[in-house]
Amino acid sequence: MNIGGREFDLKNHTYVMGILNVTPDSFSDGGKYSRLDDALFHVEEMIRQGVELLDIGGESTRPGYTFVSAEEETERVVPVIEAVKHRFDVPVSLDTYKAEVAKAGLGAGADMINDIWGLKYDPDMAGMIAKAGVPCVLMHNRKEAAYHHFMKDVILDLKETIRIAKSSGIADDKIILDPGIGFGKTYEQNLKMIQSLDELLGLGYPMLLGCSRKSVIGLTLDLPAAERMEGTLVTTVFAVLKGCSFVRVHDIRENVRAVKMAEAILLAEGAPLPRGKFCL
Repeated sequence: MNIGGREFDLKNHTYVMGILNVTPDSFSDGGKYSRLDDALFHVEEMIRQGVELLDIGGESTRPGYTFVSAEEETERVVPVIEAVKHRFDVPVSLDTYKAEVAKAGLGAGADMINDIWGLKYDPDMAGMIAKAGVPCVLMHNRKEAAYHHFMKDVILDLKETIRIAKSSGIADDKIILDPGIGFGKTYEQNLKMIQSLDELLGLGYPMLLGCSRKSVIGLTLDLPAAERMEGTLVTTVFAVLKGCSFVRVHDIRENVRAVKMAEAILLAEGAPLPRGKFCL
């Protein structure tokens, strides 16, 4: 898959996506990078630590978050995207579920759209992405964690997202799926989702796993967000073992090392890297 002019070998490597929240209220790092200079310094630091692409977001989507208008979100993210693309050679994903923000972000230089509502929030999003011809991350989400048969329902929800994407003209080779850890799921369902990633890979699309510092780790280990690195690293190694193509994380250096070690073990003595049921 080509993202921002760079080829990503999704069958043979798990890539580390770095999180850059330019928001005042994100659950883990709210307010730390809302100033442009701070954001750019952090990007430079992430690149030095081995990040392979960035995900820039201008609205917190933590539980109980405050809705931000498309205009305000655009004002937050566009200057940062422009500055990052001007100063650094790194692909940039824009984390938004609003077509208006996505269009402005792509105009500013973003290379990919990451939609936490899987094209189901804004009816204009799918067509806009298709017209732009860029890759997209489409996440599973629900307003409430109400399911008849959890994994079957999640798969049906993602199939509906894929149907929307393809009917709008988004090419198969531009789609990445995200199981949506922490979104529309209970604690137990989040654990089950991580355990069952290979079932989602059976849909035939590359997968992004985003567990970094999330409540599923905090509840399991009884730790605040700032102390959830070890738990995050476990989920990253699990992502490699299951065949995910991306992990979306805060702590770059440690997760890059975890991926490298896990892949080295899997590739011992020249064995092919197992990628679950994934086929692109």
